[in-house]
Amino acid sequence: MHELGRLDELPQEYRDALSARNLVPLWPSLRAVLPPGKPQARTRPTYWNYQDLRPLLLRAGELTPMEKAERRVLVLANPGHGLEKMQASAAIYLGMQLLLPGEWAPAHRHTPNAVRMIVEGEGAYTTVNGEKCAMQRGDLILTPTGHWHEHGHEGEKPVVWLDVLDLPLVYYMEASYVIEGRPQTVQADSAERAYRRGGVVPSPVFERSRQSHPLLRYPWAEVRAALQALAQSQPDVEAVQVAYVNPETGADCMAILGYSALMLRPDETLTLPARSCAAVFHQIKGRATVRIADQVFELDDADTCCAPGYTPVTLANRSRTEPAFLFIADEAPLHKKLGIYEVCTEEKR
Repeated sequence: MHELGRLDELPQEYRDALSARNLVPLWPSLRAVLPPGKPQARTRPTYWNYQDLRPLLLRAGELTPMEKAERRVLVLANPGHGLEKMQASAAIYLGMQLLLPGEWAPAHRHTPNAVRMIVEGEGAYTTVNGEKCAMQRGDLILTPTGHWHEHGHEGEKPVVWLDVLDLPLVYYMEASYVIEGRPQTVQADSAERAYRRGGVVPSPVFERSRQSHPLLRYPWAEVRAALQALAQSQPDVEAVQVAYVNPETGADCMAILGYSALMLRPDETLTLPARSCAAVFHQIKGRATVRIADQVFELDDADTCCAPGYTPVTLANRSRTEPAFLFIADEAPLHKKLGIYEVCTEEKR
């Protein structure tokens, strides 16, 4: 591939004339925006240790009352993007959020989609469009774009959860904003009961549900049971993994980011194919080793790491007797909608 002309090769008066008319020559920067062979990733393999960040999160609870925080969060930022950008990857935002006993995080709705993976504690809840969703460790709760949501705590100990949002993308699109609201009226019935069994959904005589997100809470007890049943019924399956989907359509539960849970059997090592999309791995329970390219992270309960796209990832269960469970968030739905999703060949790694 031949070398392109540089900006400093152009006469200053020509460059000034371009700038005065809001014009920029492409060829000096062409290789930066269209690098040959593979993308230039800003996302770096990054690891966040929960036992390290937990005291800092609890300290935030002492330093900043809820009325001054609205949402008390420590952002898990990837240094490759710059900590001020608050990005875990190009399209993924991560944050550890704290709610103390008796606190209430006021209702609002916003354009970015969000999910909550509950990390520790009991007695808290999220109300989403009037549906009160109890928070228990390992549960996944959706707060889709435009849905009113608020958080409350009726228990006795701190509750912490991992926020995952498509905020970087929505912000980049200049479409990110929030609207404040009033406390919601809680509905009597929960959609969770109606969608408890896989393969069986409510089917009214005249029409199906028109809800874009009929199921908002995915209890960990049900997800873990599904993983264990899959491992038992298909002992030769390559990966014991289940996806969080819309129970009526089978599509990804959210439009931009994809979510799944994976079980590593005792002493199992699993090599994932390198894909174009970045991914986040969060340890729900157990102990796993995550190798991302030439970096190795040891994950224990509630630890989190991030892998850039076009990078091979190997997961290994460090226990010979107990399974390890991981929650995975990735950019695959976005890449597929854009037509850029690919499982990478050797030369693109």
